[in-house]
Amino acid sequence: MVELDHALFDRRLLGGGFGDLSTWRTWFTVLKAAFGRPLNSRERDVFASVAGPRAVPTKRVRELWAVAGRRSGKSRIAAAIAVYLALFVKHRLARGEVGMCLVLAGSRDQSRSVFSYVRGLLESAPALRAEIVNVSRYEIELENGIVIAVHSNSFRTVRGRTLVAAIFDETAFWRDETSALPDVETYRAVLPSLATTDGMLIGISTPYRKLGLLYQKHRDHFGQDGDDVLVVQGRSQAFNPTLTDSVIAAQRTADPAGAVSEWDAQFRADVSSWLDDASIDRAIERGRPLELPPQQGIVYKAFTDASGGVGADSYTLSIAHKEKDLCITDLVRGTAGKFDPHQVTRDYAALCREYHVSEIVGDAYAAQWVAGTWRETGINYRRSTLVKSEIFREAEALFTRGLVRLPDHAKLLRELRLLERITHRSGKDQVTHPKGGRDDFANAVCGALYLVGRIPAVVEPPLVEPAFYSRQMGWIGSGAANTAGKSATQLFYENGGYGGGSYWPGSGPREW
Repeated sequence: MVELDHALFDRRLLGGGFGDLSTWRTWFTVLKAAFGRPLNSRERDVFASVAGPRAVPTKRVRELWAVAGRRSGKSRIAAAIAVYLALFVKHRLARGEVGMCLVLAGSRDQSRSVFSYVRGLLESAPALRAEIVNVSRYEIELENGIVIAVHSNSFRTVRGRTLVAAIFDETAFWRDETSALPDVETYRAVLPSLATTDGMLIGISTPYRKLGLLYQKHRDHFGQDGDDVLVVQGRSQAFNPTLTDSVIAAQRTADPAGAVSEWDAQFRADVSSWLDDASIDRAIERGRPLELPPQQGIVYKAFTDASGGVGADSYTLSIAHKEKDLCITDLVRGTAGKFDPHQVTRDYAALCREYHVSEIVGDAYAAQWVAGTWRETGINYRRSTLVKSEIFREAEALFTRGLVRLPDHAKLLRELRLLERITHRSGKDQVTHPKGGRDDFANAVCGALYLVGRIPAVVEPPLVEPAFYSRQMGWIGSGAANTAGKSATQLFYENGGYGGGSYWPGSGPREW
């Protein structure tokens, strides 16, 4: 077996793909330590600067996690580790078994970039180029039977493979349409695949907020002695000394808060989860139908987050009602992809009529067709006076008090868990989705919850039927009924306390 440090520094092997090797000293030192290679005194100082107060590993670690700033050479190092583990390490495989060195990136574009580095390293040295048997779009088959595969992250597709190594690139920014924590899901999926080969797992990423796999590993293992897991952390220039102070200073001026994670490699203190998992889990009514049928005598409120039928946004609708203090989401629907927004509006309007909803509130989506199309269906459209972030903040109190009931709707719950609270320098909080994320379902549901949350809690029916005042009908006396056969109490409850006042004997008129 060729030792790692020899492969990295020999220009006939991996060294030929790194240019000036002195600029990679920190990375090479970290890799030597991770593989249990001895360090000289200078390398020990470099190791201590990024590994914290822990001893140098005495053997190859099971997991290496590198928290590094942007432009620090993370993807190229990921490619080098993949090539080394695939070519220079002997793996225990059964006869006929194909071992895979799997590199997972956050997106398809990132995976293409890493794949290019892998191919470049292999083709830069004649000795390595001779090991290539076949090159496909995302995989390279080697003479020894190992396949280097570079793919965008998906925890569903990694199962069932025999992995000799797994390398996670930019894990803090992985996104998936069905999971709030795809990095954790993927980690759990690859561990059994690495077990039979004693394969190594490497995670390399710029940090973001204090959530997810990278943060968990840093929290639990940084600076902690032990030969199983090594975590290192360093700003961009610590890993890439070719970056100039002026370049980073300009970036820091443009985005001071973002520079903390992007260039200093620190987890952001100004970004946190909007709600904790416990508050969301407490709201889920598991086992109930996704949609509750409409019932008589209940006041329903509706909120929509409209979309024009192009792009990745969904056109969403949510309907909710209140039972005593509880705010219950009865229905949430979304339409994505390419669609006719006018037809979707008509379909949603038909749903609203089933729930006796005559007015719908929408967010600040600026397209003029929205209000007009809704009014054509016979349902009044009212633009919300609150922007999206304010709607989330208003709904937050309902969640934290345990007053929300939600269906077990996968997309909705994922969006709720991923919502971020960003504290600006002014001290004002903003709640929004993460980069590359969506909040269409969450916005519609929280908007409807906010509307029903404003309805006064239903009290026990009065001993004396109240008189009810309708702006359209005037006063209706005790026990009186309108032309639809509804009593004053029914009118009071169905109006949810809005649109008029009520007269309680001995109390005088009261507005709600």
